[in-house]
Amino acid sequence: MAADPEKVAVIVGVGQVNDRPADPMAGKDALGLMIAALEEADKDAGGGWLADVDSVAVVQQISFRKDNPLAQKVADGIGSTAAIVYESVGPNGDSPILLLNEAANRIARGEIKIAAVTGGEALRTASQRAAIAAKTSVADQNPLRTLSKGAKPGYRQIYGLATPVDVYPLYENAGRAAYGQTLDEGQRESGEIWSRFSEIAAQTPAAWIHAPKSPQEIVEPTADNRPIAFPYTKLMVANSSVNQGAGFIVTSLAEARRRGVPEERIIYVGRGASAHEADDFLARDRYDTSPSMEVCLRRTLEFNEVTADDLDLVELYSCFPCVPKMARRVIGWPVEKPATVFGGLTFGGGPIGNYMAHAVAEMVDALRAGEGEKGLLFANGGFATHNHAIVLGTKPLPGAGEAHAFDLQAEADAARGAVPELVKDYSGPAEVETYTVFYNRDGSAKAGVVVAKLPDGKRTLAQVPASDAATIAFLSDGSSEPVGTAGQVVAEGELMVWKRAS
Repeated sequence: MAADPEKVAVIVGVGQVNDRPADPMAGKDALGLMIAALEEADKDAGGGWLADVDSVAVVQQISFRKDNPLAQKVADGIGSTAAIVYESVGPNGDSPILLLNEAANRIARGEIKIAAVTGGEALRTASQRAAIAAKTSVADQNPLRTLSKGAKPGYRQIYGLATPVDVYPLYENAGRAAYGQTLDEGQRESGEIWSRFSEIAAQTPAAWIHAPKSPQEIVEPTADNRPIAFPYTKLMVANSSVNQGAGFIVTSLAEARRRGVPEERIIYVGRGASAHEADDFLARDRYDTSPSMEVCLRRTLEFNEVTADDLDLVELYSCFPCVPKMARRVIGWPVEKPATVFGGLTFGGGPIGNYMAHAVAEMVDALRAGEGEKGLLFANGGFATHNHAIVLGTKPLPGAGEAHAFDLQAEADAARGAVPELVKDYSGPAEVETYTVFYNRDGSAKAGVVVAKLPDGKRTLAQVPASDAATIAFLSDGSSEPVGTAGQVVAEGELMVWKRAS
C-alpha cells in the first residue's frame, strides 16, 4: 500500500548563518543566529512557513547561558504560536538529528504538519566580549575550560580529564592499537580524513575556514598547529570559536505539494537510530570501539535497507579523528572518500551541539544538486557518549509515512561487555589500557594520564608527570606501542603516578 503523503516527512527548507563582524560587540548572540537561520530556511522553502509551524525545537546553547531557555524566544522571534516548543536536553552533538527524527515521527503520527528545528552558538562573540570586559586575552575566556565559580575539581579532573578534547584521545590511542597501526599509520589516516575535510570546507560558503590543508600540515606540530592532547594537534580538534547558526523546516509531503514546493527540492527523511554510552567515560567497557555507535549505525543502515555502497554521501561526526575512524569501520566507508558534506568541526566549524544542523543543510543542498540519491548523517556527542544517525534521500525511503522507535539503548546495552570497576586509591602493578599527554600552549608537555588495567581486571587513573621526560617520550614518540605496556602505579603526593616497568 502506498504511503499516505500526509504522513511522509520531508525537508523543504534549510538555512545557515556565518556571522563574523570585525567589531565583536556587533556579533549576533545565539538567539539571533537561530532566528536568522530559520528565516533563511523559510526563504529556501519559498516563504510563508514560519508563522504556521506546529513545532519549534531548539538545540540548547552555551554561548549565552543566562538567556536559556531559548525555545519560546525563538518561536516568538519567528512569529510562531506553535503548540510544541522545546529544546534539547543538553547541547549534545546528536541533538539536531534527534530533533529531526522526532519531527519526522510527529508528522508520521499526524500530530503536526510543519516543524522548525534550529540551533546556534556565538562563542566567538561571547569570548571576545568577555575578554574586553575582563581586559584579558580571548584564550583566557574559553568557556569549555572554565569551571563554574566555586567548583572544585573531581577525581577525573585532577588527572586532567575535564573536557572532550582531553577524553577523546583515550579512544584514539586505544583504537590505533586495536587496528594494529603504528603511530605514523594512525596519524596518516587522521591526516588523510582531515585533509579531505579541509578541501570540502574550502568549497563550502557556509564553512568557517576556507583553507585546504595537506595531511602532513594537519598532523605535524608547529607553532601555528600546536599539540593539544596526544596525538591531536590544533588542526585535528573541533573549532568552537565561531558564530554559526543553522536550521531546517520539516513538513509532510502533502503539505509541501500543497504549498507548491518543486519535487526536485523535496528531500525525504528516512529512519534513524540512537544509542548511548554511559555518561561517565570511566564506566565504559572499552575504548577501541563503542557498542552504542555500532548499534546506531548498523541499525540505521538496516532500517533504510542500504549499505555503504548504496550511500552517495555521508557525514561522519568529526569533533576528533577517532569518531569518524570508528564510524567508517562500522559501515565500511573507505578512507579515500570524503566523510563530510560540510567540512568537519575543525574547518566547517564546531558550534558545540549544533554542528549537525549545518550537515543537514549541506546534505539537503548536495542531494538537490544531484550529487547523489542517498546520504547518511551520523552524529556523536558528549564524551563519545551520544549517537544518532539517519538517512536522507531524493526519493521515499523504506518505512516512509510510519513512525518508528529509534531508541535502541537496550540492544546497545546487551552488546556491551563487562565494565571494569573503578578503583581510585590503587597501588601496584597495572598495564596501560589507554592514555594521552596534555600540552602547554608553548608545546611543552604538561602531564600525561594513563587509564590503567589492574591484574584483577579493574581500572584506575594515574598521572605521568611532565618531569618524567622518559615516560612522556615513551607515550608519544611512536617508538613502540604503549597500550598494553606493563608498569606500576605508585602514590606520589595527592596523585597516583604510573611508572613503566624496567
